[in-house]
Amino acid sequence: MSDSVRRRTHGQASRQAFVDATGVLLRRQGYAATGLSEIVARSGAPKGSLYFHFPGGKQELALAAMEHTGEQLRAGIAALLAQPGGAAASLSRLIDVLAAGLEASGYRDGCPIATVTLEASGTEPVRLTAERVFSTWLAELEAALEADGMEPGAARRRSLMVLAAIEGGLVLARARRDTGPLEAVRDELRELFGAVPAG
Repeated sequence: MSDSVRRRTHGQASRQAFVDATGVLLRRQGYAATGLSEIVARSGAPKGSLYFHFPGGKQELALAAMEHTGEQLRAGIAALLAQPGGAAASLSRLIDVLAAGLEASGYRDGCPIATVTLEASGTEPVRLTAERVFSTWLAELEAALEADGMEPGAARRRSLMVLAAIEGGLVLARARRDTGPLEAVRDELRELFGAVPAG
């Protein structure tokens, strides 16, 4: 491996380490409480390379972490929704995975996008990034509902309701340190999609 390739690979690894560390911290403690020194310490990457990769500082790094984490979650949502059994079974699996992850983290790891959005939505770049990420999740939900036979307009409305319910369930579960709110959302959605005809 040449020196230039080695430097480029090392640089990419450092950049990703900053993004990953920021994603974890934003998910756990939000934007304001996350400092650059803490990000550097958690990442293990050289402090001097932070502004090389992110000349815009903390905000640019936070936006990159939101995009990265958002895409990881979108892919996870898509994979769960693609499994057989229809909308009710797919949504139940998705909520069970979210509840298990929240419980395993000691109720520290909420939705990284919601956590930052609630705190920093007055910052337009943050709001726009959150809107884009949420839109990708909604698109996956809409596609799954349409594949289950629901008319597109109804699928759009229903996907908004589903995402709002899940996000609210995550917030309540963190506050109560109890997965009960997510389980209630799961059970109500299962009944809704099992009892209400598509469209």
